[in-house]
Amino acid sequence: MEMVYAGLFTALIAIGAFIQVPVPGMDYFTLQFLFVLMAGMVLGSRLGAVSVGVYVLLGLFGLPVFAAGGGFGYIFRPSFGYLIGFIAAAFAAGFVTEKVRANSYKKYLWAAFTGFAVTYTIGLAYKYLMLNLYVGEKTAFAMVLADCFPLDMPGDVILCLAAAMIAVRLVPAAKGMALKAAGRQSVADGRIKRMDQ
Repeated sequence: MEMVYAGLFTALIAIGAFIQVPVPGMDYFTLQFLFVLMAGMVLGSRLGAVSVGVYVLLGLFGLPVFAAGGGFGYIFRPSFGYLIGFIAAAFAAGFVTEKVRANSYKKYLWAAFTGFAVTYTIGLAYKYLMLNLYVGEKTAFAMVLADCFPLDMPGDVILCLAAAMIAVRLVPAAKGMALKAAGRQSVADGRIKRMDQ
C-alpha cells in the first residue's frame, strides 16, 4: 500500500509541473511544489523523498515529466537545483511532520516552510554556481535571489499555506485508510493460514 501511495504522488508531482496558475500582469506558477510538500507530509520523510526521487529519475531518463521536457542534460540547467531541492524538501517536510507529531495547521505549516527553506537553499545555491562556473555568466547572488520575485517565492509561500491546510484533513484520512487496509490484509492472511492447516 505504501508503494501505491508513493507512486500516486510521483504521478501527481509530474502532473503538477503542467498545472499552471496564471497571475494577472505576470506569468504563472505551477502546483508542483504543493504535491512535493504533500508527499513528505502524507508519506513521511523516507517515502516522500523516494516518490520525488523517482520523479526526478524518470525525467533524467528522458520521460518528458519536467516543465521543459526531460533528459540527462537537464542537470546542466541552472534551475535543476530546484528539482534536487524538491527531494530534500519532501524529506524535510516529512521529517518535521514526524518529529512534531503534526496534528494542527500550525505544525503542518512549520513542516511546509521547512521544505520551502530547503528547496530554495539548494535551488539558489545550484543556480548561482551553475551561472558563474558553468554557464560563465558572472551573476551576483543577490540577482539570483531577486529572480525569484515577484512570482516564484511568493507563489510557493501560498502553496505552503495551502499544503498545511490540506494536510490537516488529508493526513488523518490517509492514515485511517492505511490502517483499514492493514486490517483487511491481516484478516486475509489469517484466513489463508487457517486454510493451510
